[in-house]
Amino acid sequence: MKALPAGLLAIIGGAAALAAPAQTARVFPVADRPVLEDRFPLVPVAFPGGVKAYRDVVYQTVPGYRPQIVDIYVPPSPGPHPLVLYIHGGGWMAGQTRQSGALADFPKVLAALAAEGFTVASLEYRLSGEARFPAQLQDANAALRFLRAHAREYAIDPTRVGLWGGSAGGHLAALTAVTCRDTALDPAAGNDGCVQAAVTWYGVYDFAGMTATPDGNAAGAKLLGCEGTCPADRIRAVSPVTYIDAKDPPFLLIHGTDDHTVPVAQSHLGEAALRKVGVPVESIYIPGVDHSFIGRTPAATRAATLQAVNATFDFFHAKLGVPRR
Repeated sequence: MKALPAGLLAIIGGAAALAAPAQTARVFPVADRPVLEDRFPLVPVAFPGGVKAYRDVVYQTVPGYRPQIVDIYVPPSPGPHPLVLYIHGGGWMAGQTRQSGALADFPKVLAALAAEGFTVASLEYRLSGEARFPAQLQDANAALRFLRAHAREYAIDPTRVGLWGGSAGGHLAALTAVTCRDTALDPAAGNDGCVQAAVTWYGVYDFAGMTATPDGNAAGAKLLGCEGTCPADRIRAVSPVTYIDAKDPPFLLIHGTDDHTVPVAQSHLGEAALRKVGVPVESIYIPGVDHSFIGRTPAATRAATLQAVNATFDFFHAKLGVPRR
Protein backbone atom coordinates (compact mmCIF):
# COMPACT_ATOMS: atom_id res chain seq x y z
CA MET A 1 0.00 0.00 0.00
CA LYS A 2 1.42 3.38 -1.02
CA ALA A 3 1.94 6.04 1.62
CA LEU A 4 -0.26 9.12 1.27
CA PRO A 5 1.41 12.34 0.19
CA ALA A 6 2.42 14.63 3.03
CA GLY A 7 0.11 17.41 1.77
CA LEU A 8 -2.94 15.15 1.81
CA LEU A 9 -2.09 13.96 5.32
CA ALA A 10 -1.99 17.56 6.47
CA ILE A 11 -5.44 18.24 4.96
CA ILE A 12 -6.97 15.14 6.61
CA GLY A 13 -5.41 16.03 9.94
CA GLY A 14 -6.77 19.55 9.76
CA ALA A 15 -10.29 18.33 8.97
CA ALA A 16 -10.19 15.95 11.92
CA ALA A 17 -9.14 18.78 14.17
CA LEU A 18 -12.07 20.91 12.97
CA ALA A 19 -14.55 18.05 13.54
CA ALA A 20 -13.51 17.39 17.15
CA PRO A 21 -15.88 19.13 19.63
CA ALA A 22 -14.40 21.78 21.84
CA GLN A 23 -14.00 20.77 25.48
CA THR A 24 -16.22 23.44 27.13
CA ALA A 25 -16.58 23.62 30.90
CA ARG A 26 -20.33 23.84 31.65
CA VAL A 27 -21.22 25.44 34.94
CA PHE A 28 -24.60 25.19 36.72
CA PRO A 29 -25.77 25.99 40.26
CA VAL A 30 -25.23 23.06 42.59
CA ALA A 31 -26.75 22.74 46.07
CA ASP A 32 -25.21 20.88 49.00
CA ARG A 33 -28.05 18.33 49.11
CA PRO A 34 -30.63 16.85 46.66
CA VAL A 35 -33.07 19.50 45.40
CA LEU A 36 -36.59 18.11 45.28
CA GLU A 37 -38.53 21.32 44.62
CA ASP A 38 -39.98 22.01 41.18
CA ARG A 39 -37.83 24.74 39.63
CA PHE A 40 -39.77 25.09 36.37
CA PRO A 41 -40.59 28.82 36.01
CA LEU A 42 -44.04 29.82 37.26
CA VAL A 43 -45.23 32.17 34.55
CA PRO A 44 -48.59 33.78 35.37
CA VAL A 45 -51.48 33.66 32.93
CA ALA A 46 -53.36 36.92 32.41
CA PHE A 47 -57.13 37.04 32.96
CA PRO A 48 -59.55 39.98 32.63
CA GLY A 49 -59.48 42.57 35.38
CA GLY A 50 -55.73 42.35 35.81
CA VAL A 51 -55.88 38.93 37.48
CA LYS A 52 -52.77 36.77 37.29
CA ALA A 53 -53.10 33.00 37.62
CA TYR A 54 -50.33 30.55 38.47
CA ARG A 55 -50.88 27.00 37.21
CA ASP A 56 -49.86 23.77 38.93
CA VAL A 57 -48.20 25.25 42.00
CA VAL A 58 -46.90 22.38 44.14
CA TYR A 59 -48.18 22.71 47.70
CA GLN A 60 -47.11 19.30 48.98
CA THR A 61 -45.04 16.29 48.02
CA VAL A 62 -45.85 13.09 49.90
CA PRO A 63 -43.42 10.19 49.32
CA GLY A 64 -45.01 7.58 47.08
CA TYR A 65 -47.50 9.99 45.50
CA ARG A 66 -47.47 12.50 42.68
CA PRO A 67 -46.91 16.11 43.80
CA GLN A 68 -50.15 17.81 44.90
CA ILE A 69 -50.92 21.10 43.18
CA VAL A 70 -53.11 24.18 43.29
CA ASP A 71 -53.95 26.81 40.72
CA ILE A 72 -53.75 30.29 42.29
CA TYR A 73 -55.55 33.40 41.00
CA VAL A 74 -54.26 36.72 42.36
CA PRO A 75 -56.03 40.11 42.09
CA PRO A 76 -54.16 43.06 40.58
CA SER A 77 -54.16 45.20 43.74
CA PRO A 78 -51.47 44.59 46.37
CA GLY A 79 -53.87 43.38 49.06
CA PRO A 80 -53.69 41.46 51.28
CA HIS A 81 -56.86 39.75 50.07
CA PRO A 82 -59.08 37.11 51.65
CA LEU A 83 -58.37 33.61 50.41
CA VAL A 84 -61.00 31.29 48.92
CA LEU A 85 -59.97 27.66 48.40
CA TYR A 86 -62.12 25.69 45.95
CA ILE A 87 -62.26 21.87 46.25
CA HIS A 88 -63.48 19.97 43.19
CA GLY A 89 -66.00 17.15 43.04
CA GLY A 90 -65.95 13.83 41.21
CA GLY A 91 -66.99 11.22 43.75
CA TRP A 92 -63.56 11.45 45.43
CA MET A 93 -62.30 9.35 42.49
CA ALA A 94 -62.18 11.85 39.61
CA GLY A 95 -62.26 15.56 38.80
CA GLN A 96 -59.66 18.32 38.67
CA THR A 97 -59.04 21.95 39.53
CA ARG A 98 -60.50 23.50 36.38
CA GLN A 99 -64.03 22.09 36.17
CA SER A 100 -67.27 22.44 38.12
CA GLY A 101 -70.68 21.21 37.02
CA ALA A 102 -72.05 22.79 33.87
CA LEU A 103 -69.82 25.86 34.03
CA ALA A 104 -68.30 25.96 30.55
CA ASP A 105 -65.06 27.73 31.55
CA PHE A 106 -64.49 27.34 35.27
CA PRO A 107 -61.07 29.07 35.34
CA LYS A 108 -62.85 32.23 34.16
CA VAL A 109 -65.26 31.89 37.07
CA LEU A 110 -62.42 31.62 39.57
CA ALA A 111 -60.61 34.52 37.91
CA ALA A 112 -63.81 36.59 38.12
CA LEU A 113 -63.95 35.98 41.87
CA ALA A 114 -60.31 37.04 42.10
CA ALA A 115 -61.10 40.20 40.15
CA GLU A 116 -63.63 41.06 42.88
CA GLY A 117 -60.88 41.16 45.51
CA PHE A 118 -60.10 37.58 46.58
CA THR A 119 -57.03 35.43 46.11
CA VAL A 120 -58.52 32.16 44.85
CA ALA A 121 -56.90 28.73 44.86
CA SER A 122 -58.27 25.56 43.26
CA LEU A 123 -57.14 22.32 44.85
CA GLU A 124 -56.11 18.92 43.56
CA TYR A 125 -56.02 16.23 46.23
CA ARG A 126 -55.27 12.53 46.35
CA LEU A 127 -58.18 10.60 44.85
CA SER A 128 -59.66 7.45 46.38
CA GLY A 129 -57.78 5.24 43.91
CA GLU A 130 -54.54 6.72 45.22
CA ALA A 131 -55.18 7.01 48.95
CA ARG A 132 -57.96 6.29 51.43
CA PHE A 133 -59.62 8.82 53.70
CA PRO A 134 -58.48 10.93 55.56
CA ALA A 135 -55.71 11.66 53.00
CA GLN A 136 -58.06 14.03 51.14
CA LEU A 137 -58.75 16.10 54.25
CA GLN A 138 -55.04 16.15 55.06
CA ASP A 139 -54.33 17.46 51.56
CA ALA A 140 -56.84 20.30 51.98
CA ASN A 141 -55.21 21.25 55.28
CA ALA A 142 -51.75 21.07 53.72
CA ALA A 143 -52.84 23.39 50.91
CA LEU A 144 -54.15 25.93 53.42
CA ARG A 145 -50.87 25.74 55.33
CA PHE A 146 -48.89 26.31 52.13
CA LEU A 147 -51.04 29.25 51.09
CA ARG A 148 -50.81 30.88 54.51
CA ALA A 149 -47.04 30.34 54.52
CA HIS A 150 -46.84 32.08 51.12
CA ALA A 151 -49.30 34.82 52.00
CA ARG A 152 -46.97 37.63 50.98
CA GLU A 153 -46.19 36.03 47.64
CA TYR A 154 -49.87 35.61 46.69
CA ALA A 155 -51.26 38.71 48.47
CA ILE A 156 -53.25 36.66 51.02
CA ASP A 157 -54.73 37.76 54.33
CA PRO A 158 -54.35 34.52 56.34
CA THR A 159 -56.96 35.64 58.87
CA ARG A 160 -59.76 35.71 56.28
CA VAL A 161 -60.17 32.35 54.57
CA GLY A 162 -63.16 30.72 52.91
CA LEU A 163 -63.78 27.19 51.60
CA TRP A 164 -65.97 26.27 48.62
CA GLY A 165 -66.66 22.88 47.10
CA GLY A 166 -69.18 20.88 45.11
CA SER A 167 -70.36 17.28 45.66
CA ALA A 168 -67.33 15.33 46.97
CA GLY A 169 -65.61 18.72 47.16
CA GLY A 170 -68.57 20.05 49.12
CA HIS A 171 -68.11 17.22 51.59
CA LEU A 172 -64.38 17.96 51.89
CA ALA A 173 -64.98 21.71 52.22
CA ALA A 174 -67.47 21.13 55.04
CA LEU A 175 -65.24 18.58 56.76
CA THR A 176 -62.19 20.84 56.53
CA ALA A 177 -64.18 23.74 57.99
CA VAL A 178 -65.52 21.79 60.99
CA THR A 179 -62.39 19.80 61.90
CA CYS A 180 -59.97 22.66 62.44
CA ARG A 181 -57.00 21.49 64.56
CA ASP A 182 -58.38 17.93 64.83
CA THR A 183 -55.20 15.88 65.11
CA ALA A 184 -57.10 12.58 65.13
CA LEU A 185 -57.77 13.04 61.41
CA ASP A 186 -54.66 15.06 60.60
CA PRO A 187 -51.67 14.77 62.97
CA ALA A 188 -50.19 17.95 61.48
CA ALA A 189 -53.28 20.09 62.18
CA GLY A 190 -52.61 21.08 65.80
CA ASN A 191 -51.48 24.64 65.03
CA ASP A 192 -53.59 25.28 61.94
CA GLY A 193 -55.59 28.43 61.40
CA CYS A 194 -59.34 27.97 61.10
CA VAL A 195 -61.50 29.25 58.24
CA GLN A 196 -64.05 32.04 58.43
CA ALA A 197 -66.66 30.91 55.86
CA ALA A 198 -67.72 27.80 53.94
CA VAL A 199 -69.93 27.17 50.90
CA THR A 200 -71.07 23.71 49.85
CA TRP A 201 -72.85 22.79 46.66
CA TYR A 202 -74.77 19.47 46.94
CA GLY A 203 -72.35 18.18 49.57
CA VAL A 204 -72.45 15.06 51.74
CA TYR A 205 -72.85 15.72 55.48
CA ASP A 206 -73.83 12.36 56.98
CA PHE A 207 -72.61 9.19 55.28
CA ALA A 208 -74.97 7.14 57.43
CA GLY A 209 -77.86 8.86 55.67
CA MET A 210 -76.91 7.45 52.27
CA THR A 211 -78.39 4.23 50.92
CA ALA A 212 -76.66 0.87 50.35
CA THR A 213 -73.13 2.26 50.27
CA PRO A 214 -72.08 5.55 51.86
CA ASP A 215 -73.02 7.65 48.82
CA GLY A 216 -75.39 5.30 47.00
CA ASN A 217 -72.98 4.41 44.17
CA ALA A 218 -69.96 2.86 45.94
CA ALA A 219 -67.81 5.98 45.59
CA GLY A 220 -67.93 6.56 49.33
CA ALA A 221 -67.13 2.93 50.05
CA LYS A 222 -64.05 3.22 47.85
CA LEU A 223 -63.03 6.40 49.67
CA LEU A 224 -63.19 4.53 52.98
CA GLY A 225 -61.80 1.24 51.69
CA CYS A 226 -64.92 -0.71 52.63
CA GLU A 227 -66.06 -4.05 51.27
CA GLY A 228 -69.85 -4.06 51.40
CA THR A 229 -71.19 -2.24 54.46
CA CYS A 230 -68.81 0.30 55.97
CA PRO A 231 -68.19 0.04 59.75
CA ALA A 232 -69.97 2.62 61.91
CA ASP A 233 -66.73 4.15 63.17
CA ARG A 234 -65.57 4.90 59.62
CA ILE A 235 -68.96 6.40 58.79
CA ARG A 236 -68.74 8.69 61.80
CA ALA A 237 -65.14 9.68 61.06
CA VAL A 238 -65.88 10.83 57.50
CA SER A 239 -69.19 12.62 58.25
CA PRO A 240 -69.06 16.39 58.85
CA VAL A 241 -72.08 16.21 61.20
CA THR A 242 -69.90 14.29 63.66
CA TYR A 243 -67.74 17.36 64.27
CA ILE A 244 -70.12 20.32 63.99
CA ASP A 245 -70.06 22.61 67.03
CA ALA A 246 -70.68 26.24 67.95
CA LYS A 247 -67.14 27.32 66.97
CA ASP A 248 -67.67 26.55 63.28
CA PRO A 249 -67.73 29.33 60.67
CA PRO A 250 -70.83 30.58 58.82
CA PHE A 251 -72.08 28.25 56.08
CA LEU A 252 -73.99 28.59 52.83
CA LEU A 253 -75.55 25.37 51.51
CA ILE A 254 -76.93 25.15 47.96
CA HIS A 255 -78.66 22.03 46.60
CA GLY A 256 -81.11 21.03 43.89
CA THR A 257 -84.30 19.43 45.15
CA ASP A 258 -84.21 16.69 42.49
CA ASP A 259 -80.62 15.59 43.05
CA HIS A 260 -80.34 11.86 42.29
CA THR A 261 -76.63 11.57 43.14
CA VAL A 262 -76.46 13.29 46.52
CA PRO A 263 -80.00 13.58 47.91
CA VAL A 264 -81.08 17.04 49.01
CA ALA A 265 -81.68 15.49 52.44
CA GLN A 266 -77.90 15.67 52.93
CA SER A 267 -77.95 19.47 52.95
CA HIS A 268 -81.06 19.45 55.16
CA LEU A 269 -79.13 17.29 57.66
CA GLY A 270 -76.13 19.61 57.54
CA GLU A 271 -78.27 22.71 57.90
CA ALA A 272 -80.15 21.27 60.89
CA ALA A 273 -76.93 20.26 62.64
CA LEU A 274 -75.40 23.70 62.14
CA ARG A 275 -78.52 25.50 63.33
CA LYS A 276 -78.81 23.27 66.39
CA VAL A 277 -75.49 24.52 67.80
CA GLY A 278 -76.02 28.13 66.73
CA VAL A 279 -73.74 28.33 63.69
CA PRO A 280 -74.95 31.00 61.23
CA VAL A 281 -76.20 29.12 58.17
CA GLU A 282 -77.92 30.12 54.94
CA SER A 283 -79.44 27.68 52.50
CA ILE A 284 -80.79 27.72 48.97
CA TYR A 285 -82.79 24.78 47.63
CA ILE A 286 -83.39 25.11 43.90
CA PRO A 287 -86.61 23.41 42.75
CA GLY A 288 -86.53 20.79 40.00
CA VAL A 289 -82.74 20.71 39.69
CA ASP A 290 -80.57 17.58 39.69
CA HIS A 291 -76.92 17.10 40.66
CA SER A 292 -74.50 19.73 39.30
CA PHE A 293 -77.53 22.05 39.03
CA ILE A 294 -78.69 20.29 35.88
CA GLY A 295 -82.25 21.30 35.09
CA ARG A 296 -84.85 19.89 32.74
CA THR A 297 -83.81 22.36 30.03
CA PRO A 298 -80.57 24.18 29.19
CA ALA A 299 -82.23 27.40 30.34
CA ALA A 300 -83.05 25.85 33.72
CA THR A 301 -79.47 24.59 34.09
CA ARG A 302 -78.11 28.03 33.27
CA ALA A 303 -80.46 29.81 35.68
CA ALA A 304 -79.70 27.42 38.56
CA THR A 305 -75.94 27.53 37.97
CA LEU A 306 -75.81 31.32 37.81
CA GLN A 307 -78.02 31.59 40.90
CA ALA A 308 -75.56 29.39 42.81
CA VAL A 309 -72.47 31.22 41.57
CA ASN A 310 -73.86 34.68 42.35
CA ALA A 311 -75.04 33.62 45.81
CA THR A 312 -71.60 32.12 46.51
CA PHE A 313 -69.75 35.27 45.45
CA ASP A 314 -72.10 37.45 47.53
CA PHE A 315 -71.67 35.20 50.58
CA PHE A 316 -67.88 35.49 50.46
CA HIS A 317 -68.12 39.25 50.08
CA ALA A 318 -70.33 39.44 53.17
CA LYS A 319 -68.44 36.98 55.38
CA LEU A 320 -64.85 37.80 54.41
CA GLY A 321 -65.25 41.56 54.48
CA VAL A 322 -64.78 42.56 50.85
CA PRO A 323 -67.11 45.40 49.74
CA ARG A 324 -69.06 44.67 46.59
CA ARG A 325 -67.96 46.73 43.62
